[in-house]
Amino acid sequence: MTRIRKMMLEELQRRNYSSETIRAYINAVKQYAEYFHCSPEKLGPQHVREYQLHMKNERKLAAHTIKARSSALRFLYIHTLRRLHMLEHIPIPKTPVKLPKILSREEIARLIDGSSNLMHRAILMTVYSTGMRRSEVCALKVSDVDSECNVIHIRNGKGGRDRDVPLSQTLLKTLREYWCWMKPKTWLFPGYEKGWRADVPITDKVVWWACKEAARNAGIEKRVTPHLLRHSYATHLLEAGADLRCTSLNLI
Repeated sequence: MTRIRKMMLEELQRRNYSSETIRAYINAVKQYAEYFHCSPEKLGPQHVREYQLHMKNERKLAAHTIKARSSALRFLYIHTLRRLHMLEHIPIPKTPVKLPKILSREEIARLIDGSSNLMHRAILMTVYSTGMRRSEVCALKVSDVDSECNVIHIRNGKGGRDRDVPLSQTLLKTLREYWCWMKPKTWLFPGYEKGWRADVPITDKVVWWACKEAARNAGIEKRVTPHLLRHSYATHLLEAGADLRCTSLNLI
């Protein structure tokens, strides 16, 4: 590990950034350095400008991708290398605001019915019924399901926040059926170690694959992702007359 990477990693950890953001930022700076075949410490405003234009005009990257990588460069220069003057030289590009694509209720039902096994069905129902992020679903513990209060406790969500989300009776019934089948101990959705089922959390790839496989089985042509289920959850809540503020709090 290079000195600059170590410094940036420590600064990200010190500010309690999520592991996913840390990985993305470190990788973005690595690609920046590889483009110029030089340490970022030796690069300046003209290099950042050239690289941003390269991402847009030559690589044709999406605006949100350029935005994320530009944010990583800002963190590197402002917080790691303490070059405050670089702030004005690293603009964050505007990203188009588009209405999110969603699945209809009928498509949601088909998707869940298309699950390849009970675990995948429970995962998809949890994502849709609560609006959780896939990382939050992976981190769920059996003890987080509170059937008495009809909530699921989310620990250390985005930004390190804890929150509760509603636990519907339909989801609770499925989770009970799943628990009797899987018998999870600590983690609600246990993963694998060395090819064997173990008391460890699943990776977010499992949630992604559950969506992809179920969509294929259900004959849904839309690109189904866990994030799409979050959008569908919020939209269906609003259509049902839920309060906008309460809906937003559930998704934070």
